[in-house]
Amino acid sequence: MPDFSLERSVTGSVAGVDEAGRGPWAGPVVAAAAILPVDLPTVLSCRLDDSKKLKGRVREALLAEIEPIAQLGVGIATPDEIDALNILHATMLAMRRAVDALPARPATALVDGNRAPDLDCKVMTVVKGDGRSLSIAAASIVAKVTRDRMMSDLAKRYPGYGWERNAGYGTKEHREAISRLGVTPAHRQSFAPIREALTRYG
Repeated sequence: MPDFSLERSVTGSVAGVDEAGRGPWAGPVVAAAAILPVDLPTVLSCRLDDSKKLKGRVREALLAEIEPIAQLGVGIATPDEIDALNILHATMLAMRRAVDALPARPATALVDGNRAPDLDCKVMTVVKGDGRSLSIAAASIVAKVTRDRMMSDLAKRYPGYGWERNAGYGTKEHREAISRLGVTPAHRQSFAPIREALTRYG
């Protein structure tokens, strides 16, 4: 379970940074940055974890508890930016935007993964950080819930793809919808399955 060990290993304020949505075929990649209070209530800290391990309703409930007490920033990179930059560089851009959106600049950013975005503060990368750092776990929840909500909104604009359920990932439902309905402006045209669909279906 995540704790504050990494946060306590550095001086000054610490932001956890994580992203959601690198793998889907549609929609933005969303990053979040979270600065938690040092006196985070135990009733909350014992429930924070990697967002992928939590059910959707649990993530929503945790976000409602995180928002009033944490400093949060969210950054997105659009499908067009993903196509122009590639998904890795677009993810780094979204992370930078998330940290820039924080109310105050942190002294250190704990970034999930092994690639460091270009930030205006010290950066420490943490492999599987969302299971080790409470700040990264909080950021993972913020990013995931934010992106899921965005995909539900996009599902209303582009019905039939099931994005309210599959969040833009390449599920059977999504693949079949592309064959019936074609590619939308919300799809990542640089991703191989979408490139192939454009060639096949026009």
